[in-house]
Amino acid sequence: MDIILNQDIKGLGYRYDIVKVRPGYGRNYLIPQGLARIANESNVKERNENVRQAAHRVEKVLQDARTMAEALSGMNLVLPVRVGEKGRLFGSITTLQVSEALKGQGLEIDRRKISVPSEMKELGVYDVEVDLHREVKAQLKLELVAQV
Repeated sequence: MDIILNQDIKGLGYRYDIVKVRPGYGRNYLIPQGLARIANESNVKERNENVRQAAHRVEKVLQDARTMAEALSGMNLVLPVRVGEKGRLFGSITTLQVSEALKGQGLEIDRRKISVPSEMKELGVYDVEVDLHREVKAQLKLELVAQV
């Protein structure tokens, strides 16, 4: 089943992409949630018109994403966390915690665009990926330190 995405969906595609999904996933989840619509002839024409109109705005968004990526790539973000014996973390590090720490640095980034590695179990420095645009991804260093 071909569908047109109404918004970016991690692992599936970006807004206005036409993607092929299993019929049950499209009919039972994506379409009822308003995340996608069926790629019939009229919807494809509407999508093409929306893409054409948005093309002139895309360059500014792309430039803003590149500027943000430059700011993030040189950043070393420090996040104080609770630890137990031997430096093991209590709980896990979430994208919301990283987003809040970035907000404290003056950078407003949606938590859904942040990917944290699952192996964060101890204090140390980790690479975190931020998906700013379909063409722009940034890496930043996240240092986990013991909370005092």
